Amino acid sequence: MRTVRRPGSYVCGIDSAMDVVGGKWKGLILWALHQRPHRFGELRRELPGVSEKVLTDQLRELESDGIVARKAYDEVPPRVEYSLTPLGESLNEALLPLGAWGSEHILGQVPGR
Repeated sequence: MRTVRRPGSYVCGIDSAMDVVGGKWKGLILWALHQRPHRFGELRRELPGVSEKVLTDQLRELESDGIVARKAYDEVPPRVEYSLTPLGESLNEALLPLGAWGSEHILGQVPGR
């Protein structure tokens, strides 16, 4: 788990944003949840290579930051879905230009072509 920093300890907005989305899997979790709510197993299948422990930890951190909502249904067998909160949706909107930059410059693709 990451260390929670006090609001005054950040150098700038990028520093605080990277504290929320930093790590290998959080951006990919946000991308998957942007499409629709997912159950844990669905997320695991969409993110090959992520361990159950790491996915659980990352989802908990995103939930504690108010980015992801976890909804448990009172069913047998138990069902839990993860979705983006309005704050998470706004974060995804902020990450769209970064994704477009990566597609254009790293993957050699030009968006819209």
